[in-house]
Amino acid sequence: MSIQGLIRAVVAVVVVLVVVAGFSSCGTVESGNVGIRTTLGKVSPEEVEPGIYLGLPGISRVQEFSAKEIGLDLNDLTPKARDNLSLRDLDVTVYYRVMPGSIADLYVKYAGQHTRDEGSRVYLPAYALLQRLARNAIYQQASHIDSLVMHTQREELALAVRKSLQGELDANDKGVFLVTRVVIRSLTTDPAIEKAIQDSVAAQKQLETTKQRIAIAEAEAQVEVKKAEGIARANQIINQSLTREYLQHESNLALQKFAEKGGTTTVVIPANMQTAPLISIGK
Repeated sequence: MSIQGLIRAVVAVVVVLVVVAGFSSCGTVESGNVGIRTTLGKVSPEEVEPGIYLGLPGISRVQEFSAKEIGLDLNDLTPKARDNLSLRDLDVTVYYRVMPGSIADLYVKYAGQHTRDEGSRVYLPAYALLQRLARNAIYQQASHIDSLVMHTQREELALAVRKSLQGELDANDKGVFLVTRVVIRSLTTDPAIEKAIQDSVAAQKQLETTKQRIAIAEAEAQVEVKKAEGIARANQIINQSLTREYLQHESNLALQKFAEKGGTTTVVIPANMQTAPLISIGK
């Protein structure tokens, strides 16, 4: 081939490439996401894997969907508690993921319920669906807890919402969605509830103080009982030791000492004598 022929061939290839490039488009799917290809209005059942893709303007296009963890914020909620009192404000964030191999099916099944993130320009699959179901789960689970204690059971409420939402998703699309976590960001009760909570806390503290005083009084009473028992036991031991023979012995010793002093007349009267004896002591 002559040099001129080679030049013509190269030019022809370049022209073809330019024409193809003019009638095609390309892009990339970020790692952790998948692409959904639509060709002449028909959705491909196979997701486009992360990497570079090609398309034809007006004929084929690829939309990028997130397969990463997605945060869904629900703000300014006012659910009613079990005692029929409404919260002033409840802010919750629900985190979920969608299985990458199911996004093409969800694209068709829940058409119109996907949301495009304006920052990344990536679509969030079934975002509107999750928003509605999560809201319902929050209101339902909040109705099982009294308003006076709800601020102390934030973790329990979050776990209950997660379990309820996961069950609802599995009922229609088992194995497709995964609710990874639920975070109660803010929980504000009504002013009337706040006053009731303060009164409840004050009453609880008063009850604890009263119980403590009762416990101290009972302990002091037990000390006095032990003292009384000790004294009674000591008296019992003393009484048991003072036998008749011992008392008689001590009496004899006392009389002996008294008689040894002299200048006195000592008369011993039996203890069992019924009448007073006539005693002549002389002059």
